[in-house]
Amino acid sequence: MGEFELIRNYFAAAPCAQAGEGVALGIGDDCALLTLPPGEQLAISTDTLVAGVHFPAVCDPFLLGQRALAVSASDLAAMGATPVAFTLALTLPEVQADWLQAFARGLNVMAQSCGLGLVGGDTTRGPLSLTLTVFGRVPAGQALIRSGAQPGDLLCVGGPLGDGAGALALVLNEREVEASTAEYLLARYWSPQPQIALGQALRGKATAALDISDGLLADCGHIALASGVRLLVEQDLLPLSEQLMRLSGLQAAQQAALSGGDDYVLAFTLPAQHLTGLQEAGWPVQVIGRVEAGEGVALIDANGQDIPVLTRGYQHFREIR
Repeated sequence: MGEFELIRNYFAAAPCAQAGEGVALGIGDDCALLTLPPGEQLAISTDTLVAGVHFPAVCDPFLLGQRALAVSASDLAAMGATPVAFTLALTLPEVQADWLQAFARGLNVMAQSCGLGLVGGDTTRGPLSLTLTVFGRVPAGQALIRSGAQPGDLLCVGGPLGDGAGALALVLNEREVEASTAEYLLARYWSPQPQIALGQALRGKATAALDISDGLLADCGHIALASGVRLLVEQDLLPLSEQLMRLSGLQAAQQAALSGGDDYVLAFTLPAQHLTGLQEAGWPVQVIGRVEAGEGVALIDANGQDIPVLTRGYQHFREIR
């Protein structure tokens, strides 16, 4: 099967590849054409996932399709953007019809859930890897960025932390746990749900935001650096799921939440006057600390005392410490 037949058979005909809002021209030409409403900006993000680094080399292709797009779409959520379209560059060691069918189905499920249309990409032969570029739109000047945090803001997250990292032992078949716990944690790893609606709700309220991919402490460090402030994370306020607690116990669950990564929930700084309104509206906003003058990120206990941190998160080519 040639490259163009592969694209036609498995991707161009998928529901997510049909023209939708904001897509003037999709798959089939040298470029896709996107249309933005007046007064809006284009948000763009690219992620590459490599077998054996970002996911097990042998895994369910349907789940891989979901996860690959969710990871990228989460960046749009972090900017408060409305999803529009995405491209896929797929490198395959060989063409296997069953694998491609399952992968394309998983990709389509997540694309339709996020409101993203497939508008192009590339295929080539080589070690399995996926590069996805997502496009979103956001009213000019309203994008959530990392550089606006102010002393006195609250530090918040959009839901439980550590589930993705905790699930890794299950993904690698290194642990066994009761079925209901395994089902929840594996879903958090393979099918994270980008917090797109929350990101949009935070426009005009949050002063800085990002999605947690490499670990809470490491990612909060990006906000601290960009904003020129110090972030304090209170360990006892970390939101932990019952399932992670059953799998790991308190101490390991806290470590997964702090440095494990793979959460794909939003972390953001918020002026205190917006907290009640967001919570009363049903948004999953949980306070885990605060912003103060200074630099860096510190982990503290309920009395405000520093807690030593050995590992802050993950970064390619070296570990963040």
